[in-house]
Amino acid sequence: MANPDHAAHVEAFRVESARDVPPPSPGAIDVALLDMNCGYANVGHDAIVAVVLDCAGELAADLERSGRRVRVFSYAVRDKHMLPEHGAGRHALYIGTGGPGHLDPRRNERVRGAEEIYEDPAWEEPLWRLFDEIYADPQAALYGVCHTFGLLCRWSGLAEPALRGPQKGGAMSGVGTNVLTPEALAHPWFARLAPLAANGGVPVLDSRHYDLLPSGHSRAGATAIAFESSPSSEGPGEALTMLEIARDSDGMPRMFAVNSHPEIGAPERVEELLQRLLAGGSIDRETFEQRSAILPVLRDDRREARLRVGRAVFVDLVQERLARLARA
Repeated sequence: MANPDHAAHVEAFRVESARDVPPPSPGAIDVALLDMNCGYANVGHDAIVAVVLDCAGELAADLERSGRRVRVFSYAVRDKHMLPEHGAGRHALYIGTGGPGHLDPRRNERVRGAEEIYEDPAWEEPLWRLFDEIYADPQAALYGVCHTFGLLCRWSGLAEPALRGPQKGGAMSGVGTNVLTPEALAHPWFARLAPLAANGGVPVLDSRHYDLLPSGHSRAGATAIAFESSPSSEGPGEALTMLEIARDSDGMPRMFAVNSHPEIGAPERVEELLQRLLAGGSIDRETFEQRSAILPVLRDDRREARLRVGRAVFVDLVQERLARLARA
């Protein structure tokens, strides 16, 4: 249902069945949020909604002049098998969230805590078709984080998931470092990260059980933007962490994703979102305490540089894409 807390030119909808999708509306910019959390409450999902709403707020004057408004449709992909139809021409901007479990849904056969879940993999084929359609449409854009990054890697054939075992220290959690590639430093968009890169590395918020290891295959237009940092040197490690699959003619990334959480912004915002989830009953007190444990890290570990990186690899992309749609 629509969120009444925002101005008339910004609305948010949850899509768990076809009945939840309102009819097309003239002047509406409909953003498709691909929720990969499989029914689990997640602060990352709510953070992405907040980013879109904030960006729309920044563009309020443009939206007012053009008589347009932004609507966010959160499609429950993995648990309810709800996906947008690109051919209908409704969405030009797609955003994919993080989520639990293995990146191959056929591997999620039973619940094993945070590592694995149970799911029906029937959503994967229509999602692959949607990715194909976005890739083929120069007017469409897709930005993703974490689980969506892994799905794009699998769909494209460019990288495959590998569980982070004891030899790699297990799951990654906290502020880590991504090493930019030479292609990133020369990129029309990502070169802005160069002043933030110490020895080529930039801070990111990690939370992942799986690495994505390059397959050796290639795809037209695809560019590796960053890798994990090597534990034994200042150079890159083996896991791919930022990937551009397509870009606009002016150099702006059109399909791009990261294996981190740039949507998780300032700790004050994260705390606010957690409080909202707790008050609404989406999470219990134990989960609230567990997820709040990251707040001191967000406050103290390279905070300003991490937030600037998060803007460059996610927030600014969303805002610029919305600005272009508002002007269209």
